[in-house]
Amino acid sequence: MRLVEAVLLLSILAVLYRLFGGPTSWDRLLAYNSASNRVVVLLAIVAIVSKQQIYLDVAIVYAALSFLGVVILARFMERGEGYR
Repeated sequence: MRLVEAVLLLSILAVLYRLFGGPTSWDRLLAYNSASNRVVVLLAIVAIVSKQQIYLDVAIVYAALSFLGVVILARFMERGEGYR
């Protein structure tokens, strides 16, 4: 399990590179969504390994808030800067 956690952490770091260095706003939004999904998976793995259900609860809330954030940001970006 430690190997899986290490691989997930490395992939999160790779996605964070795209998040801060993405050429467009859409690339950054997709990187944020991908990083959030990987954090949810990492929290689920930690919950299984540690046998603590609270981590699953945190993962569910984090996933819901992340989804709402991505939808709101995508709607905002879709309208463009000139929209009032």
